[in-house]
Amino acid sequence: MEFPEDFNQLELLKTHGHLIPRGASSLWTGEEDGGEEEEDEEDEEHGEQWYLEKESKLKDRPEELVLWAAEKNRLATVKQLLSSNPLLVHCCDRDGYTALHRAAYSGHAVMAAALLDAGSKVDRRTADGWTPLHSACRWGSVAVATILLRRGADVNTQTNGGLTALHLAASHAGAPPTDSALMLELLLSQRHLQPNLRSSSGETAGEVARRSGPHHFLFEMVEDCVNILSPC
Repeated sequence: MEFPEDFNQLELLKTHGHLIPRGASSLWTGEEDGGEEEEDEEDEEHGEQWYLEKESKLKDRPEELVLWAAEKNRLATVKQLLSSNPLLVHCCDRDGYTALHRAAYSGHAVMAAALLDAGSKVDRRTADGWTPLHSACRWGSVAVATILLRRGADVNTQTNGGLTALHLAASHAGAPPTDSALMLELLLSQRHLQPNLRSSSGETAGEVARRSGPHHFLFEMVEDCVNILSPC
C-alpha cells in the first residue's frame, strides 16, 4: 500500500485507532455470530464455561481457534493445538496478524514467549507492515515488547506508513502514561536504535513526543549519541 508524502499515520491512529484490527470480530471471515454479540464480548468478563464453549465451537477451524486462543490468553489450548500441528503457529488472519501479533497487542507475555518457542517469526509483518513489536508498542505492552526485543525483534522496522515502534510509543495513543514512559525508556535504551528515522509525514519519534505527550524529555538520553554518530 502506497502512502502520499504528507500522510500522517499517527494522526489517523488518533481518530481511527479503534479500527485497527484488535479482536475476533474485526479479523475473522465467516463468523456466524452477529457483530452486536461480538461487540458485547469485548466488554464483558466471562467464566471458564464460556471459553470452553467458544473453543468447542471453533474446534473444526484450528486456524481461527489458535488466533482466538492467543488473543484470549488460553495458553493450554494454544499448546495443545501446536502439539497437534506445529505449522499453526504461522497462520494469520486476513489482515496478516499472527497469533504472536494478537498476544502482543493483548499484553500476554507468557503467551508471546510460548509462541516464539514454538517457532513464530518475531518480525512477521501484517498487510500494513506492522510487526508484533509495533503491536506491543501501540497498546503499551511493555512486558511483551521486552520479550520480543530479547528474541531479536528489529527495533527500527517501519510500517508501510513509515512508523517505527518508537513512533508508536511516542504518540501515547494506546497506553496509560506510566506504561508509555516505561515503553519509551525500553526502546530508547536499545543499542541499535535509530531514533531519527522519519515517518511518511516526515516526523521523527522525538518530534511526535514533543507534540503528543509529557515524556519528550526522555529523548535526551539519545541526543548526545545521535550528535556523535548517526545512527547511534
